Amino acid sequence: MAKKSITRRWILNNLGVVILVMVVFDLIFIYAIQSYFYSSAKQYLVSKINAVTSVLSVHSQDSAANFSAEMRNMLETFNEKDKIELMAINSKGRVVLTSSGFSPDENILMPDYEEAMDSGEGSYVGKLPSGEKILAVSVSISSFNSEYSSVRMLTSLTEIDNTIKSSAVVVTAVCLAIILIIVITGLYFAGSIVKPIRQISGIARKFAIGDFSVRISNSSNDEIGDLCMAINHMADELSNAEAMKNEFISSVSHELRTPLTAIKGWAETLMIDSESNPDTVRKGVGVIVNETERLSQMVEELLDFSRMQSGHFTLQAANMDILAELGDAVLIYSDKARREDIKIIYNDPEMLPFVFGDKNRIRQVFINVIDNAVKYSSAGDTVTVNASESDGNVIVTVSDTGCGIKESDLSKVKTKFYKANHTRRGSGIGLAVADEIIAMHEGTMEISSAGEGKGTTVKITLPAKIQQEKSNGKK
Repeated sequence: MAKKSITRRWILNNLGVVILVMVVFDLIFIYAIQSYFYSSAKQYLVSKINAVTSVLSVHSQDSAANFSAEMRNMLETFNEKDKIELMAINSKGRVVLTSSGFSPDENILMPDYEEAMDSGEGSYVGKLPSGEKILAVSVSISSFNSEYSSVRMLTSLTEIDNTIKSSAVVVTAVCLAIILIIVITGLYFAGSIVKPIRQISGIARKFAIGDFSVRISNSSNDEIGDLCMAINHMADELSNAEAMKNEFISSVSHELRTPLTAIKGWAETLMIDSESNPDTVRKGVGVIVNETERLSQMVEELLDFSRMQSGHFTLQAANMDILAELGDAVLIYSDKARREDIKIIYNDPEMLPFVFGDKNRIRQVFINVIDNAVKYSSAGDTVTVNASESDGNVIVTVSDTGCGIKESDLSKVKTKFYKANHTRRGSGIGLAVADEIIAMHEGTMEISSAGEGKGTTVKITLPAKIQQEKSNGKK
């Protein structure tokens, strides 16, 4: 199917309508001005001929006067004979006297005279045999004279038609000028839209093949400018996402290679030295088990992320004791923190309200957050875990005195694939998965840091069971 450009569509639609309106306006104007001038000329002739018939009526009432002589005298002394020809028509319908002294052709049509004989007054616009356009008006005088039946006035319309043509030319020129201005401004306007759209189309094709290096030049402060800014912003985000994805692949590859290397190394050692002392075997098996758990955790994170992306991530929600899950998560990392000389302080209250949610997923969040706190801390640092209730919400905070987060990275740490610190292990999707889980529980997860080297605090807020029930009752 042939492609139709915006400019062509504008010309066919908008400009076509404008031209049609201008043509109709021009025709209406010409008709109106012609009607006005013709009507004015007719009214002028009617007023003149009525004045003539009034004088003739007076003469017809004077018995001493010779009506024929008075008629002849009136035609000879008619003061506008240079513009208007005055005629006297006898009872047989023939022109017998004229103000010009020339008798017209007997076969000439006089529809105005015939109309006057029927209704007392008639008018006619037509052409003489010579081609000249004329206006004729006749008035019957047979009521007060038997010799003459009518008087007739005739004038040329050439001068009036020339005036009408001049006016029509001026109006047509104005209409053409308006159309020309509309065409020029319209083409400029259409070009101001089409040009950036073509640029956007070309750059979008580059985006489609993965080239995010180009940007759209933007000089307009309108919707097109907003679109260009939005596409440039999209390109920035796609470029960042592509970079984070590549970094994620590299990071995951490294994270997978390290435990696999350790597992393979110890497995080979145990296979070759089957008579190793029990301590060596125990140490090797311990390393294999730990690295296998680490691999399992990474794979689980990847699977969770994949389920979230595909919309297949579900919760098995029920009433749960938040302290039990939090205590289990703290216990899991207590031994590891002790080995790395990191102190974990857990301030658990005696009781907290139940939370309506998936306990396994909530425990996964706690494990991820505590794991990050330990992972980004060094020997001698402290990780503090607190749990409390406030305004019908259960609040869990995990604070550490570790490496902290730069202010510029705080808004990105929950973004998928993003790693604020590349010196520590991790896939970069753990916090993204944790944030999504908390959001699915209608809660929030806030991350704050005073800066690099000043520690990090993660605050998790979950609605208590009583609040959840009230919310359900309103639906």
